[in-house]
Amino acid sequence: MAYNVIKISRISPATDLVDSLILPLSFFDLVWLKDIPTNRVSFYKLTESSRDSFYSLILPKLEHSLSLVLSHFLPLSGHVKWNQEDPKPHIIISPQDAVSLTVAETDADFTHLSGKGFRYQTELRALVPELPVSSDSAPILTLQITLFPNQGFCIGTTIHHAAVDGKTLVKFLKSWAHICKYGAIPQDLDLPMVLDRTVINLPSELPNLSVDVRTLKLPPVKEIEEDVVRFAFELTHENVKKLRERAKSESTRSDLQLSTFVVTYAYVLTCVVKARGVNADQPVPFTFVADFRDRLDPPVPASYFGNCVLPVNFLGYKAKTFLGEEGFVNGVEIVNDAVRDLSLRGAESIWELYEEGLKKIEPGIKKLSVGGSNRFGIYETDFGWGRPVHTENVSNSGNLLYSMSESRDEAGGVEIGMCLKKCEMDVFVTEFQNGL
Repeated sequence: MAYNVIKISRISPATDLVDSLILPLSFFDLVWLKDIPTNRVSFYKLTESSRDSFYSLILPKLEHSLSLVLSHFLPLSGHVKWNQEDPKPHIIISPQDAVSLTVAETDADFTHLSGKGFRYQTELRALVPELPVSSDSAPILTLQITLFPNQGFCIGTTIHHAAVDGKTLVKFLKSWAHICKYGAIPQDLDLPMVLDRTVINLPSELPNLSVDVRTLKLPPVKEIEEDVVRFAFELTHENVKKLRERAKSESTRSDLQLSTFVVTYAYVLTCVVKARGVNADQPVPFTFVADFRDRLDPPVPASYFGNCVLPVNFLGYKAKTFLGEEGFVNGVEIVNDAVRDLSLRGAESIWELYEEGLKKIEPGIKKLSVGGSNRFGIYETDFGWGRPVHTENVSNSGNLLYSMSESRDEAGGVEIGMCLKKCEMDVFVTEFQNGL
């Protein structure tokens, strides 16, 4: 597809910052310091999207509202910086800081890329901007708005995970959309954001998380192979209900907490194992993120800016556990127990759990992980031209990363964005659909 950069702007917060602000990185931030940037793309269909109307009306409104919302999310315009004399990096927001916004055009098929069928990962990655990272400095946020003339546009976001988690990013996107549409600050999103790191009250016995190599450069990520595709699936409310009933009927246990997350994760896990055709004795590690906002004492304010989540790895399971007739119910029981174990743990065991998982991961074995949540409300980002027709996490992970969000058009449903090689995806699609 032809792809042209029209301009690259710097959008500053609509506030007069006199002195630089320096925010230390918390335990939860440092955990994500060397993680891949988070990439999301959201597609908006327009009935009138000629170049003239886009550049004269839509783009100026998006840029102006971005400047306004950044004044409530100041760190997003700043950088993660690491002076060599400092033991840890910091977030620094200077008066001259701004967010890089790339404006581009493409002749690609909007309906195809914003749809739920097979799309090449390379096509979607072209719609999100790069995050330039040096050894001592990295911007926190970069944005890209791409026009599909006479079709629509998309907004691509790239975020440094050491600064924010998914809940904070979605709150920013919702706030930006609300200001763009209504010209006012949303009252239900707990603004302004709390920047005070002392609200993270961790047990004193928790070891101090340190980073061995003093550089912000991220580990190299393998180049995207040409046959890697994405496919978006949907579990309707009725699908989720039937999976829940199936788990109840096939399991001999009465203590299962069959949340939407548990049955969805277990179902994706079993389909992935079958799709990849791995050896029955191959390890199948998986991971998901635990939110600690309500687990600390006192609880972290809903308006806190930063990370308050931790990735937890679950190991020791082999592929054969998730194959055959009992594969799904085994997955449900395992994921259920993993979630329950986390809810029973106190904050003092955070480090133990995290470190234990890191030590046991076998090199070269891909683990299944999930980005996003079906509780974030990502489809509530209406900038004034309707809700997105589709939104998806398109991060280029070395693991098997799939995205999860609520359904766009139905309460209780779940959208799943999966990325696999084409030959594996063909099997995954069959397993996913037949299992329903």
